[in-house]
Amino acid sequence: MYATKYSSIFRLNQAINHIRRSFFNQTYINGQWVSAQSGETFKVYNPANGDEIGSVPDCNIKDAEKAVQAAYNAFQNKWSTKTGKERSVIMRKFNDLILKNKDHLGKILTTEMGKPLKESIGEILYGASYIEWFAEEAKRIHGDVLPITSHNRRALVLRQPVGVCSFITPWNFPSSMILRKAGPALAAGCTIVVKPSEDTPYSCLVLCDLAKEAGFPDGTINVLTTTHSAEIGKFLCEHPLISKMSFTGSTEVGKKIMAQCASTVKKISLELGGNAPFLVFNSADVKQAVQGAMASKFRASGQTCVCANRFLVQEGIYDEFISELTKKTKEQIVGDGFNEKTHLGPIVNKEQYERVLDFISDAKDKGARIVTGGNEKKGKTSGFFVEPAVIADVKLSMRVAQEEIFGPVVAIIKFKTEDEAVKIANSVDVGLAAYMYSQDISQIWRVAERMQTGMVGVNEGIISSVEAPFGGIKQSGFGREGSKYGIEDYVNLKYICMGGLKDVDQSSQ
Repeated sequence: MYATKYSSIFRLNQAINHIRRSFFNQTYINGQWVSAQSGETFKVYNPANGDEIGSVPDCNIKDAEKAVQAAYNAFQNKWSTKTGKERSVIMRKFNDLILKNKDHLGKILTTEMGKPLKESIGEILYGASYIEWFAEEAKRIHGDVLPITSHNRRALVLRQPVGVCSFITPWNFPSSMILRKAGPALAAGCTIVVKPSEDTPYSCLVLCDLAKEAGFPDGTINVLTTTHSAEIGKFLCEHPLISKMSFTGSTEVGKKIMAQCASTVKKISLELGGNAPFLVFNSADVKQAVQGAMASKFRASGQTCVCANRFLVQEGIYDEFISELTKKTKEQIVGDGFNEKTHLGPIVNKEQYERVLDFISDAKDKGARIVTGGNEKKGKTSGFFVEPAVIADVKLSMRVAQEEIFGPVVAIIKFKTEDEAVKIANSVDVGLAAYMYSQDISQIWRVAERMQTGMVGVNEGIISSVEAPFGGIKQSGFGREGSKYGIEDYVNLKYICMGGLKDVDQSSQ
């Protein structure tokens, strides 16, 4: 079933005009809307129908240098010199503006990324929660006075902003990934240079307009829209004026960024590949497990780093789980995100679309059972749609059991024992999130503690929350976003030793 075809350009301009005028053919550097110095641009397309949305500047190294210098000057002279309370006031206004414009921001996001409008608005609210949270934390970046043994010394520890921070963000959450990084950086007193995905630049640019209205000083936030991702990324990693790099994306690219940052010994945060296991034990409430599976797997059409990837189901409930999940999967409506009945939008681009279809073909060729779905969905649109698939009897040799799928494909593996499930779950070299369903409290503790991941959802398919630290271990990266721990990646500890202090002169008393 498909949504009615809309005009991408009309929808986007209608959303933008509710916020500001049509300046989105430019990028945002040093508080100004500017074109690339080369004059070059690139086009952005709607993945739901292939319509051209518009074009934005194709920035190069010269533009990147301008953005870095603007961010450095703003850090030195404007933003870091403000008190935590002053930064908090501006961030709160930014949060209020995002919430006020959430519907229009959601329309922009759906137009360029494709996810259902309800999901897009949910992403806007989720991203804004990090601005609100860290606006409060800006006033609580405490130092310490340390107890020491010497009578004539005192020891102090200050927390100070690291400096200019660079963000490289993905297309699957083009608004919230930026806001989740910007929250702690801005609260700490850092300035930022953002390189959004070339597939979804508009969600980033529209946030800049609201940030300017909120009162951020010129140069505090800068954006580089570009198709020269590798070149610009390397430049930012190696630039001596950038003190911190935060990247969300593939493990392969994350390794390159880590190596490039070594030249200037930058502070780094990496949120990389997932390949999350989803364990369902015999003791589980099957309907609850299916509900969690649907929420985790099919959000953003399976294009999330924490979505369930490998479904490990114990043999006692294997057939029941597949039956219930298949029933729910067949109810999912695929189509344009602007249709309120749509559950799953398109795959973001042709490359990823073909990759998902290859996963399904590989599984089928190697003997897996396609229970439902997995077909291309052309219909009334020319977008990149894939019918959500349930694949049973998956073997560990298949690609769907080894690689992160990033699409609406449920790959189900049967297991016999708890130890076998844990061994399979931990067999990959990444460790972002894991999920498990069980009603056995002893088993819950045992398995949750043995999972080699940074996050574990127990009887819960959606685990992201501003109050909790988000991040992984192993080759899923390091660093944490959100929670009371999130500010630590954006501050340096400075120890101050004050010596030569005199004791009370006892002879004068």
